[in-house]
Amino acid sequence: MSGKRHLWRWRSNPLRRREDVLEAWIVPAVWAVVVLVGLVVAPLVFRSAEHRFAEQRAQRHPVQAVLVADAPQDIAARWSADGRVRDTVRWVAPDGTPRTGHTLVDPSLPRGATVHLWQDGRGRLVTTAPTGLAEGRIEAGLLAAGAALVAAAPVLGAGALARARLDRRRLALWDREWDLVGPR
Repeated sequence: MSGKRHLWRWRSNPLRRREDVLEAWIVPAVWAVVVLVGLVVAPLVFRSAEHRFAEQRAQRHPVQAVLVADAPQDIAARWSADGRVRDTVRWVAPDGTPRTGHTLVDPSLPRGATVHLWQDGRGRLVTTAPTGLAEGRIEAGLLAAGAALVAAAPVLGAGALARARLDRRRLALWDREWDLVGPR
């Protein structure tokens, strides 16, 4: 019974119109294209994201920096999202040259306090630690799923538009036929 139910769209019916046959083919064609797009886009995005996260892990390194002055305890700390303030720190780059820059620190830190930060291969401070392996795979998977959905959206939209046009044509045909049959 269930095998016959799945094929109901193609069954022979004297009331079936050309629009019904078109719709019967549009729906599976749209879903086939959506699956195909997902199978192409998702792995590409997944590999690209994983590669980017691996580059981050290879290029970012932890560094210990020292506060140049007492961290300010002004109103900026109370109004910042995480309660930290911007202050000047000093650290040593991978090539051994001393560097000075600004980063966010806790407002209670005194001058000379050690702050753990991340730097890239050129010795520039970066705002975040590199994405871990497990977290990177999860993020890559979510990005891949999102990209597949975004890539499938135009196909689904085109299918919905085609079905809406077929519905309008069916309604127009029914209206014309009713105009012929209704008065009788």
